[in-house]
Amino acid sequence: MSFAYARRDVWIVAACTGISYAGDFLAETALTLTLQERGASGTEIAALLLALMVPMVVLAPVAGRIADRYSSRVLLPLIGSAQAVVCVALAYVTGPAAAIGLMALLATGLAVTGPTLSALVPQMVDRERLPRAQATIQTVRGVGILLGPALAGLLVGRYGQAVPLLVDAASFLAVVAAGLFLRTVRRGGSLRDAGTGRVRGGFDLVRSDPLLVAALVLISAGIAAVSCDNVGMVFLVRDTLHGSATAYGLLGALWSVAAIVGGWLLGRRTPGDRGLVTLLVAVVAVFGLTMLGLAAARSVGWLVPTYVIGGLANGGLNLVIGVLLGRRVPAGARGRVGAIFGGVVNAGTIIGYAGGGLLLSVVGPRTLFAGSGLVALGVVAALCVPVLRMARRATTADPVAAATITAAHPHTAATGAAAHAADPAGADRAGIGSGVDGPGVAPAAS
Repeated sequence: MSFAYARRDVWIVAACTGISYAGDFLAETALTLTLQERGASGTEIAALLLALMVPMVVLAPVAGRIADRYSSRVLLPLIGSAQAVVCVALAYVTGPAAAIGLMALLATGLAVTGPTLSALVPQMVDRERLPRAQATIQTVRGVGILLGPALAGLLVGRYGQAVPLLVDAASFLAVVAAGLFLRTVRRGGSLRDAGTGRVRGGFDLVRSDPLLVAALVLISAGIAAVSCDNVGMVFLVRDTLHGSATAYGLLGALWSVAAIVGGWLLGRRTPGDRGLVTLLVAVVAVFGLTMLGLAAARSVGWLVPTYVIGGLANGGLNLVIGVLLGRRVPAGARGRVGAIFGGVVNAGTIIGYAGGGLLLSVVGPRTLFAGSGLVALGVVAALCVPVLRMARRATTADPVAAATITAAHPHTAATGAAAHAADPAGADRAGIGSGVDGPGVAPAAS
């Protein structure tokens, strides 16, 4: 594929993710506000948010196989259209139970479109251009994440529930458009291994590459350790430091902006595969130190530099995951491996949210932050040596796995030219490491 067409496709995916992420955060915020105004309990609000993540954890193995089996030109328009219909229905529901059920149905579609879109990105560009392509998509996606909640507040206040949800329904048309207009197409094919005749699952594929094993272990442990602080931040700002609601909102926006900058800076100069794993270790350590900095804060002003550092690390983490998968995973396995990484991120976020909520019932926010920071640093201390050893043992590529799976996928190709050798990952509507909305690794759910 020519550079002009590759750049065009990257910007189509970037626009698709930016619009759809804005729509998702718009819908999530609008429903949360509306249900709260109607007297929904805290448990019902929590169930609504979980409904966006649990399906992507539970369905990850199946969703990844669907993404690898069927053509992206079929999956994206079909599922995007169905999701638009679900959003229209959401616009007019009144009860929490119906909203939660429809949100879960919406997330079921996200579980498939996420790995489908993310697997397309490395086919668009070669290995050297992949970091910049990922950084471009991550930047536009971050802008969408910033705009969605702000737009929800304006629309809900003026028009109520229906209009924001109808806007989200329209945003799913971006997914439909991406499926129809991208020149890059994954055509799907048989999932059976050419040598053994069996279908390899996502975890099995990850185990074949020491670098991916190291990354998955580190990411899952780090996310579980630090994501609980998304729950505690409002209490630290409002109750402990006596900050305003405006300060709390601006801090969340600051983290998101810093994450955009962090991903963009790393995209301009990205190390090799082993260097990416080393950088991943460092990022989780920075998360731990960020949590300790928040625990030690004496004023809201103290939080500003801490949030900038944490946000930069968050953006770096998102890009590291995308580039590492893009370079390492064979073309025919992109959907399965991407879905597994996305499922692990969401599972870690769920565990962190639940753990943070439970701990806040017995300890204060400072103790929560200090404890999670120490846990994150403990994870780094425990895993640093084995992870770096795995990185040293890893080859630049995994030729056995790549050759086997590519042979099983003769129809995976980019239209208009031969497929590139670069392999999968990326940013997508439900992609891994996708959100940047607060301390810790934000959920990839919406």
